[in-house]
Amino acid sequence: MPLPLYLLALAVFAMGTSEFMLAGLLPDIASELDVTVGTAGTLTSAFAVGMIVGAPLVAALARTWPRRAGLLGFILAFAAAHAVGALTTSFPVLFATRVVAALANAGFLAVALTTAATLVSPDKKGRALAVLLSGTTVATIAGVPGGSVLGTLLGWRATFWAVAALCLPTALGVLKGIPTGRVKAEATGGPALRAELAQLTRPRLILVMLLGALVNAATFASFTFLAPVVTDTAGLDELWISVALVLFGAGSFVGVTVAGRLSDQRPGLVIAVGGPLLLLGWPALAMLAHQPVALFALVFVQGALSFALGSTLITRVLYEAAGAPTMAGSYATAALNIGAAAGPLIAAATLGTAVGALGPLWASGLLVAAALLIAFPLRTVVAAGRSAEALQ
Repeated sequence: MPLPLYLLALAVFAMGTSEFMLAGLLPDIASELDVTVGTAGTLTSAFAVGMIVGAPLVAALARTWPRRAGLLGFILAFAAAHAVGALTTSFPVLFATRVVAALANAGFLAVALTTAATLVSPDKKGRALAVLLSGTTVATIAGVPGGSVLGTLLGWRATFWAVAALCLPTALGVLKGIPTGRVKAEATGGPALRAELAQLTRPRLILVMLLGALVNAATFASFTFLAPVVTDTAGLDELWISVALVLFGAGSFVGVTVAGRLSDQRPGLVIAVGGPLLLLGWPALAMLAHQPVALFALVFVQGALSFALGSTLITRVLYEAAGAPTMAGSYATAALNIGAAAGPLIAAATLGTAVGALGPLWASGLLVAAALLIAFPLRTVVAAGRSAEALQ
């Protein structure tokens, strides 16, 4: 894989850390800015909504820009938003910075996904996507726990500064590593924006976007509420929450890496094997969560299966949206973040039921079941290998 891919993955690591880090910082933010924890929690929603809306919107606006200039601009905007967030004493201003950061993140990821596909041969999109998404998985392994520790020791503002600082070497890497001449397709006679948006009427594309969103919703439903499972159900100290998160992140890294080598030519194998195992894993985790050894083992396995299946489906989005060379990445980003936004909301609704802290795990199982029920009658479409259209 070319070096520029790893530079893009470094930026994704910084942005992934920012997206997930608030989980451990909300109480301190609420206390210092004199708002309730529930109000502070809207910062997470602001980021998710910004990602969903921003992906297609910003990608459409930036579609005629040189890719290096676009990526660099999004990184610098992301860093600036975090610097302002670290300095402000106003919650509305902090809220606004999260929206700006989300828009920059969405724009970067949308452009990066399409850029990654152009940096490799047409039959290696899945491997390129795996490298790019490894930034997110490493963020769950190191970035999020590290940000939590930094926030505990030096305050939540230090975590914002750290993310902003991490963007600077990334910006330099993009400046030096992304070729100048890689300009978006329509700037050189490619399809018009209307033609690219028309791809969203294709049933095959809508199908894989829906499945990707469902699987990602299942992932974030349980990941978001993993802490009470560790402390309440398993009866462990809060320190073990970080261990569970790291194991989930390590599993996701393994899953996305393995799937990256299979999702181009043999996506059907990943879906046929990973889908049923993922479906069985969530209720198994719910039933065995009171046993710490089983809990941690299954957290690792579910992280691996979730990201293996999810990344394979997102790779299918890129293939099915081959007729939208500059917007395909935004469609994949939107699918990911619709799931990331919907999953925690669905999971939260289960916390007040009889299953309590285990509700999100059962909800994840139901979401995966829905995805498989939709996919099964259309399995030849979902599991198709690299299409002729994708090679054009």
